[in-house]
Amino acid sequence: MKIDVKKWFVGSFATLLVVMTTLIFVDSYHKPNARAVIGMAGGLIVLWVFLGGGLMVRYREPVCGYVRGLPGGWKTKFVLFATVLALIEEAITVTMTNLAPLFGVKVGEAYITASANWLDVVALHSVVMFVPLFIGVAFLLGRYAFTPFAIFVLFGVVGTTAEALYSGSPATLLQFPQWLFVYGLMVYHPAYCVPVDRAARPVRPWHYLVALPYVFAVALPFVVVIGFVITSVLHHPGIH
Repeated sequence: MKIDVKKWFVGSFATLLVVMTTLIFVDSYHKPNARAVIGMAGGLIVLWVFLGGGLMVRYREPVCGYVRGLPGGWKTKFVLFATVLALIEEAITVTMTNLAPLFGVKVGEAYITASANWLDVVALHSVVMFVPLFIGVAFLLGRYAFTPFAIFVLFGVVGTTAEALYSGSPATLLQFPQWLFVYGLMVYHPAYCVPVDRAARPVRPWHYLVALPYVFAVALPFVVVIGFVITSVLHHPGIH
């Protein structure tokens, strides 16, 4: 019997994500704030990973037909499409943060976003930093013919690495099952819409090793400038 490696990979990590989240929820059940955070994360998993991811797979062909018919180059459409998905994902996380009373605590006592204001989150914390990474992936796809699935996994690694660098805690790497879907789903559908007949080189095994530093190398100058403006010019707080 032939094994579908992609389905096996996604199914395994989805199962691991559910198991890990459930165990952490049980362990934090008598800690109101921690329980609320896990409850919010659970809401994100249901709405973004399972519902959102399922819709992306179900309607990927008709949506891509529409996207490909829009004016503009495919790199521009990739970045814009990924940005739209990131805005939707952050709308879900901010909603979860604002639903703190539903999880038994006050807004601000438990949260999974830097702010309870969606516009503040996307413009001064998260999505504004994601866009340079999307640009990096677009340039990577212009150079090498990575599959949508490979881009899904790659951006999951990119997101996990970024979260670990931001938090300063290597333990964040253990959350890879969560970040794989949170970040990977931002780019999977846009990558699926990229023309297969573009002038891109066939992917060799070593290309997978350079993909991560390639994306960060393209994104880093933009991230540094954006970060400087937010923290040193606007003096915007990290959590508020």
